[in-house]
Amino acid sequence: MAPVNTRSSRLWSPRAKRIGGILLVGLVMGWAVGADTMWHDPALDWQLDANIQTFQVSRDGKHDDTIALQRMIDSGIGSIHLPRGTYRITKPLVVNLDKVGVTSIVGDGTARIMMEGAGPAIKFVGTHEGSADPKTVKENVWRKQRMPLVEGIEIVGQHNEADGIEAVRTMQLTISRVVIRHVRHAVHLTERNRNVAILGCHFYENRGVGVYLDDVNLHQINITGSHISYNQGGGVVSYKGNTRNIQISGCDIEANVQNVMIDSGDAKYGTAEVAITGCTLQHSGGPNSANVRYVGADPAGERCWGLVTIANNIISDVETNIDIQKARDVVVTGNTISSGYKYNLRVEDSSNVVIGANAMGRNAPYKDDDTCDNLVLFRNCDDGTVNGLHVHRVLRAEAGIILDRCRRFHVTGCTVLDCDNAGILLKDVNDSLVSGNLLSNKIEGSENWQALKVVGGQGNVVAP
Repeated sequence: MAPVNTRSSRLWSPRAKRIGGILLVGLVMGWAVGADTMWHDPALDWQLDANIQTFQVSRDGKHDDTIALQRMIDSGIGSIHLPRGTYRITKPLVVNLDKVGVTSIVGDGTARIMMEGAGPAIKFVGTHEGSADPKTVKENVWRKQRMPLVEGIEIVGQHNEADGIEAVRTMQLTISRVVIRHVRHAVHLTERNRNVAILGCHFYENRGVGVYLDDVNLHQINITGSHISYNQGGGVVSYKGNTRNIQISGCDIEANVQNVMIDSGDAKYGTAEVAITGCTLQHSGGPNSANVRYVGADPAGERCWGLVTIANNIISDVETNIDIQKARDVVVTGNTISSGYKYNLRVEDSSNVVIGANAMGRNAPYKDDDTCDNLVLFRNCDDGTVNGLHVHRVLRAEAGIILDRCRRFHVTGCTVLDCDNAGILLKDVNDSLVSGNLLSNKIEGSENWQALKVVGGQGNVVAP
């Protein structure tokens, strides 16, 4: 056996090994930072006037422009400007941001991309694995990937599995003044994204969802000033995932069956911190339709997620106008809500729900007495406040407002007028205060009408 070199062993003592490891890590990290710092921007290799003609893009709607457009993207030129024309493609245009650098695909409203293959017409792929906290955003993301932009173009699907725009691991995706029609999902966000902005867009008549948050880890998305209509799978849909800070404002969202559907899907982290403000949400009142449906269940099926505000919207003409399920910390105020085929408001298995001043009823010129019940229902809920709610002409129901198996509710300052059977019904309600409400019915034939009906329950203070 060869003798042991004791001098060498002493040189590589545990302390020396630790120091060597630190130096090695430092060298590797320094190399990584240096490599990114020394990254050569491929856009600098092109003349400023490089354009679609440089890459032999035809835009005539007949020739397949997939290869030419992909070559243009892969060149790293960055600014993909599409003048008027029809750009026929048969495969997704993939923008590998870490490879090609910051990229925009823009037009002046006259360019059409016609997607004749499966998958998204445009797919942005980044490498962002952090949060929105600047400390978690790596330098290569800021240098090469920030704010991928699509603006001023139309995307039209010509394949059953065509999508519009998909984004994976991006930072600050921005979609502005874009029309997307006849695809499956107009905007499809998957895996992980941060700080998404969608503004001034038209997502119209698609087979799937207008804006689909598909089991995605996403914090911060603003959807503003957009028309999202006639999408068979929903207008704005968030399912499962780990999603926070959904802001939907100033939009017209119509005829999507589920106009806004946010379902935590029993996910561990769910979806919370949602604001829906200043929108028009209406139409497509088929079975199970809703204008706003929020489900906040955790993996155990218990009420968990919430922090939801629904305010200052015009909401009408579906089976259930607002549907809150297994949620907590929800505020509904300042809305006009009408023509709920079954419910103007349904809240079930939820807690800490605050319903403020909303006008809930029917508008006579719409002549919906035969089709819309307009019921307001709270079932199996705890710790709620209903204040200043105006309810008019609930038909074919036990009462205008029904509290069924609820606990610790405060109902005050409400106006309930001309509803069938009763103004307010308390059914097996406990430890609640109902007072200071105006309950009235002047409809002919309402002799058996009751202002306030109490069935079962205990510990309540009731003074209509």
